[in-house]
Amino acid sequence: MIWVNGVLHASIAPTDRGLAYGDGLFATMRSSKRGILFFQQHQARLEAGAARLGFDWQMSSALAEQLDTLAAQYPQHCIKLMVTRGVGGRGYAPPEQANVTEVVSVHPIPVHYAAWQHQGIRLKTSAVQLGHQPLLAGIKHLNRLEQVLIKSAPLPQGYDDWLVLDCMGKVIESSMANIFFFKGNQVITPSLERCGVAGVMREQVMLALLARQMNIDCLPFGAERLVEFDSAFITNSVLGVVDVLAIDSHSFKPSPLTEDLRQTLSLSL
Repeated sequence: MIWVNGVLHASIAPTDRGLAYGDGLFATMRSSKRGILFFQQHQARLEAGAARLGFDWQMSSALAEQLDTLAAQYPQHCIKLMVTRGVGGRGYAPPEQANVTEVVSVHPIPVHYAAWQHQGIRLKTSAVQLGHQPLLAGIKHLNRLEQVLIKSAPLPQGYDDWLVLDCMGKVIESSMANIFFFKGNQVITPSLERCGVAGVMREQVMLALLARQMNIDCLPFGAERLVEFDSAFITNSVLGVVDVLAIDSHSFKPSPLTEDLRQTLSLSL
């Protein structure tokens, strides 16, 4: 089901800048009986992203109430919120005043995510590399054609998702999740200063690891360093925390922290 500006099954204008140029943002949030997990963090990230794109948007009380109601009606679902600059006519230049469009949709959580949590996954390095744009790095904007290209390629047998590098060969993320690597008490997650999405779950996992007095670094590093690490896992707001058992031909041990993080952050499926 899809709501546009609070109206069920309403249409989106063909001249909406989100459709024409990807001029907007989105969040994929997980619902529970207690509401949307980390709702305030999703809201803050969307509002900060809108400011980065140069239009004023704050979540209204009506939209927040709608999302809370949907979470109660559809627990353990994915609730997606898209926010665009709205209708703006032809041409790249944005209108002086944004007429924001808000699109809400509800989706089942993919059934294989629970199996991934229990079994772990294997990643294959994608041939598609991410370009650098520091002005957009970190935010979850609607321009996701790089991810479309990544996902368009068939995965080799035995692999579950893609590891994605940037155009300099630095590790960034999986096709849909952030990634962490461990060696002893040291945790490294890729720097996202030039590209990639800084996920809400990435932030929550980092805070949980700091509370356990782990040493965390956000660094740029190449794929050649993967052999240095003992364990790895991916994170996003819908699948939670999932062990990475292998990247290409290199194997990892399951992390002793993944199940603890799932319990601490209420992420188990």
